[in-house]
Amino acid sequence: MRLNTWRGSLALALLGLLAAGAAARAETWNIDPAHTTVEFSVRHMMISNVKGQFEKLSGTVAANGNDPNSVQISAVIDAASINTRVEKRDAHLKSAAFLDVDKYPTITFKSTKVEAEGSNKWKVTGDLTLHGVTKPVVLEVETTAPIKDPSGKTRAGASATTKIDRKDFGVIWNKPMETGGVLVGEDVSIAIEVEAVQ
Repeated sequence: MRLNTWRGSLALALLGLLAAGAAARAETWNIDPAHTTVEFSVRHMMISNVKGQFEKLSGTVAANGNDPNSVQISAVIDAASINTRVEKRDAHLKSAAFLDVDKYPTITFKSTKVEAEGSNKWKVTGDLTLHGVTKPVVLEVETTAPIKDPSGKTRAGASATTKIDRKDFGVIWNKPMETGGVLVGEDVSIAIEVEAVQ
């Protein structure tokens, strides 16, 4: 199965998660790749969900004071870092049939709006660029309060989810099944866990 790297939505999206922490003060937060994950899930043969993740990413969250309207989130994912634990499948996903990483080496996300949805909950809207196509996506985000780590650095975390249709980004490869349906689902569920350092 060929999982599409949109989740990665994405990934991008990860940063959306940090919006709350950044909004608390006029500073910049850097995503900690060692403690951040961008995972995706795609239906395989209409019977099960196959998951994968992107292993290389970077990003920042910046804000001016406590105004959510000033939050700027930016993230970059290395498309070739896709990992579904099956080498042959990963090679197919990196090929021109799916992500075409030679032509489109990165997946990016830039926020356009951050809205409060309740206590520690946010709706982050932004532009996701995947496979050379840019489309708006909305992330449902829940943040944690900033803390000091043992070395004295301030850290904050967030979780985000969204879902995209890979066809919207020009990723259309598929194969019909004799019993009906298709080999690879079109909807891609994305789950992001972010830890950022001030």
